[in-house]
Amino acid sequence: MKITLVILTFTLVLAGISCTKDTSPTIPNSGRIIKFILHTEKDFSNDNHNITFSLFIRNHTTVLFDSTLSSMKIKDIPDSANKLIFEKKVPNDDGSDLAAGFNYTIENVGMSWYLDTCKAGETFKIVDFSFQ
Repeated sequence: MKITLVILTFTLVLAGISCTKDTSPTIPNSGRIIKFILHTEKDFSNDNHNITFSLFIRNHTTVLFDSTLSSMKIKDIPDSANKLIFEKKVPNDDGSDLAAGFNYTIENVGMSWYLDTCKAGETFKIVDFSFQ
C-alpha cells in the first residue's frame, strides 16, 4: 500500500512539474478595416464623360492596396440612396497612420483624388466620397 501511495504521489508531482501553461497574453490580430463609400449629391444626368475610380490605402512608405473599378459614365455615378460600398481589411498593416481614398480619371479631362486619413490605433475608418 505504501509503495502504491509513493508511486501515485511521485506521478502527480512529476505531472505537475512537466505541465506548463502559456501565460503570455494573446493579442487578437483582427486588423484595421476601411470602408470606402462612393456616391454623388449632384445631378450629372447629362455628363457622358467616362470616369475611372480606384481605391487606395498606403502608409508612409508603401501602397498597401490599390484597386481600380470599372469605368463608367459620370452620369452613372450613383446617388446617395444607391452608394457603392467596398470594405477592405488593411493588408500588411504595420499599425502606422494611413492615407486612404479615391483616385479618379476623367477621360480627356484629367485626374484628381479624394484623400482621408486613418490614424494609428483606429480600427475602423469610413472614407465617404461624394463626387462633385
